[in-house]
Amino acid sequence: MMGFVRAPTVRSGDFLEGMLSDYVVGKSSTKMRAPKIASSRLVATLTFLQFAFAMYATFLLYYMSPSVDLRSKADFSWATRIAQHWKHFIIQPNTLTSVQEIPAISSPAEVCEYEKIDFSQKKSEDALMIKLKRDLYDEVLAFQKTSSGIETLPELMRMKSKWSPSGPNVPKITVILNHFKRKTLCAQLDSLLNQTLPFHHVWVLSFGSPNELSLKRIVESYNNSRISFIGSSYDFKYYGRFQMALQTEADFVYIVDDDMIPGKKMLEILSHVGGTEKYKNSVLGSIGRILPFRQKDFTFPSYRKFRSKEAGLYLPDPAYDITVESIVQVDFLSSSWFLSADLVKTLFVETPFTFMTGSYVLPVDPNDKETWGDSEHRLAYVSETTVIFKDVVQVRDDQWWRALSTGYVTQWAAMHPQKIDALFYAHSLGEVKTLAPLLEKFRTTAGRKAYIVVSGGSFCSCEAAVSVLRWPKNVCKERRFKIFDLEVGAISGVSNSEVPVVQAVYSSLKGILKIHNPTLLIAVDDVDQNVKNALQMAAEGSANSTALVLLPRTTVPKVLWMADLRPTALPSKKLLHPSPSKITFFFFNLQRNDNASKSLTSNAGLISIIEFLFLADWNRMRINVNIITQNRAGSLQRLLRSLQNAYYLGDEVRLSFNMDSKADEATLKVVGSFQWAQGPKFIRRRIIQGGLIRAVSESWYPSSDDEFGLLLEDDIEVSPYYYLWIKYALLAYHYDPQVSLPELSSISLYTPRLVEVVKERPKWNATEYFKNIHPNTPYLHQLPCSWGAVFFPKHWREFYAYMNARFTEDAKQNPVQIPKSRTNGWQASWKKFLIDMMYLRGYVSLYPNFPNQASFSTNHMEPGAHISAKDNVVKHKKADFEVPLMRDDFTKLLPSGKMPPASRLPALNLFNQAVSLKGLKAAGAKLRQDVISCNELENVAVDHTTGLPRNCTKF
Repeated sequence: MMGFVRAPTVRSGDFLEGMLSDYVVGKSSTKMRAPKIASSRLVATLTFLQFAFAMYATFLLYYMSPSVDLRSKADFSWATRIAQHWKHFIIQPNTLTSVQEIPAISSPAEVCEYEKIDFSQKKSEDALMIKLKRDLYDEVLAFQKTSSGIETLPELMRMKSKWSPSGPNVPKITVILNHFKRKTLCAQLDSLLNQTLPFHHVWVLSFGSPNELSLKRIVESYNNSRISFIGSSYDFKYYGRFQMALQTEADFVYIVDDDMIPGKKMLEILSHVGGTEKYKNSVLGSIGRILPFRQKDFTFPSYRKFRSKEAGLYLPDPAYDITVESIVQVDFLSSSWFLSADLVKTLFVETPFTFMTGSYVLPVDPNDKETWGDSEHRLAYVSETTVIFKDVVQVRDDQWWRALSTGYVTQWAAMHPQKIDALFYAHSLGEVKTLAPLLEKFRTTAGRKAYIVVSGGSFCSCEAAVSVLRWPKNVCKERRFKIFDLEVGAISGVSNSEVPVVQAVYSSLKGILKIHNPTLLIAVDDVDQNVKNALQMAAEGSANSTALVLLPRTTVPKVLWMADLRPTALPSKKLLHPSPSKITFFFFNLQRNDNASKSLTSNAGLISIIEFLFLADWNRMRINVNIITQNRAGSLQRLLRSLQNAYYLGDEVRLSFNMDSKADEATLKVVGSFQWAQGPKFIRRRIIQGGLIRAVSESWYPSSDDEFGLLLEDDIEVSPYYYLWIKYALLAYHYDPQVSLPELSSISLYTPRLVEVVKERPKWNATEYFKNIHPNTPYLHQLPCSWGAVFFPKHWREFYAYMNARFTEDAKQNPVQIPKSRTNGWQASWKKFLIDMMYLRGYVSLYPNFPNQASFSTNHMEPGAHISAKDNVVKHKKADFEVPLMRDDFTKLLPSGKMPPASRLPALNLFNQAVSLKGLKAAGAKLRQDVISCNELENVAVDHTTGLPRNCTKF
């Protein structure tokens, strides 16, 4: 049961008033010796009265729980009115008096007890320990001075504040005194009644205390309407005092444990600092702890480890002569907490361990104990120094480690920001199994670091996860970063709402990302939608631009090459930086929305916010597939089937059909009915026949520098691995800022079997040619590919400008004549113009090179604009052009199982002869046939936003 009492002189019907005081008197009287009650009616009446208030207390505890919206004060007036009605209806006011006489109210002098402190303050004589503690404290202060600034007490009091004891804004402060066994209440009340800034209310809490009756008598003895007693036989533990703080109407709440006797200037100091712009969103106190730092063996010690600098700090610490003379941010406050009433509500919005307001220990004037929050520090210190029992220390170590491993940013984390390559998130045991191969690849790759986060509890416990990962069982007990258990499953049973899950995952991951700064946050793409939203918000809000990777389960074993990429090759693009207020607004609306408890995904408004705020792709590239087709419906269907069967890693891929005016009915039906699951589908059809040059070159134009165009004629077929090849190559050679390869203009899917540009067209085998380097090394070639290639946006704009300047139907009018190249006589070919530009400017394409010319695309050599055309005298043998498609993981065939460094890629000129990139530029410059005239030591430089030539530049 819970009871509330104020001084008996106040009998109004205000909040927490009415018959409540009578109830507590009645409750306490039952503990005294009373005469036997003969009347069964009286017994029944008293039993019914107790039942009525049991119901009242039940409703009160419900409203105090974190699951209830507490942003506005709960209204208990209805319960008070019912209770008053019951009291007058069931029993007359003098009934209790007839049972037992109420003792007269005593004065404080009669009932007050005082704590005996018969020991001296402990002082260490261990010089090494003193040095270790002092060194760590100095390091913390130096860091905080640089990062945020630290102030002494006089400096704080000179700062501009919203509040002042003399007005115009005088703060209202509710003081909550939390008591259990100590005999300090009178000393606390005497100090509070003599503060330089008067308090608004004092609430004395007695939750499960064996001294409840004496505490209540002390409150009554002060006979002060501003001092109230709140008692309960149930112990509400740590959060009970904060739950009560939710009910205040004051500006601030000052929560004080029974081991603290504040100095008489404390309320004035606290309110002044709490009213400054810098500290208005902070929690202030007088005693705090800085949690342990990581040791050289990458583990964290116990906070009680002897002779360890990394064990952290207790502040202030008289044993080691550490006095707080400048404000210092700590990880946890103990014994007292001063904060605004609004921040109390925030405490119940975010998971308690991730309460992201700063906690500060205020400085003191060493010569004026009235400025101290603990004017008798021995009371608080004794609880710190006597906690030596192994089980208690273990519990506390488990508590702070759980906080750090679930995203609480400690002073160690702030002072020593980490950097890892990947953070995996698994919400279920099945997701752990799916992600295990990629996690293991990251962890076994030299120079890579990766951890995994599991939801915990009934969803996916740490113990079950390490069993699947085949890690030692003690991993879950170690204080070492490897696996993080969010314990989300432990809170899911509170209600059927998704809100606690989203909130817990988001708030924890937000902190973990801030501490560890992973390049990638990796999860499966079919993770619960609510969890996915939380992952997106956490990744988007990370200062390090963490990229969220949502992988289809079937593709995880096929992207193990991700661990071989440098982290710098995996950037993330942000659309918008959501402010903390927007995130808080989002969660408040989840809690207020009745539909949220049923389904977040059904709320179109909330989902649209998510889609607007966040970009869930894991890098900036966008691949647009552009199909050129006209009247080969069967061939087109084969191409579309191969595209559908490819692996896309969850990326959005746009598909565009480009048809000339003579497209036949069968082709139109295939295009119109085709369903593309990877992204939007676009259809373009010409009114006037344009021919193959226009059909291809006008099929795509980049909208950004991160959009790449894959051009496919309808007689092409692609490998299931074609997209993985493109993505891997782009990440390795285009997006990695440590790689400089501006000559790379495209990525081919196809490996040629002939030297195409010489008259004899001799056969050529790249595997044989490069066997002395590595038989399967990718290579750079000056010849662009027309049978499946991805073109880069900057070079394609350049090609447009070049064609605009040089396009002619008559090959003889083309001024570019490449020595010994049969391309000089090509007509009606867009590829001829691209070859010219690449030759003049020294550009190359990346080609695959695998056994038997296995490729990521093949050409089936079906009749069309060139193959079997009447005016084409060149004969085409299918065996010379049709190559096998790659059907298995290609990475195991690469040198050392990964893409070689860009500097080690061999380069070939137009005629399949080995040459350096500089040699390619020199050959083009020597020709001196570009659109603007340059000398033999210069190439044309272009404006990459327009593709237009700008000037000549030396190579």
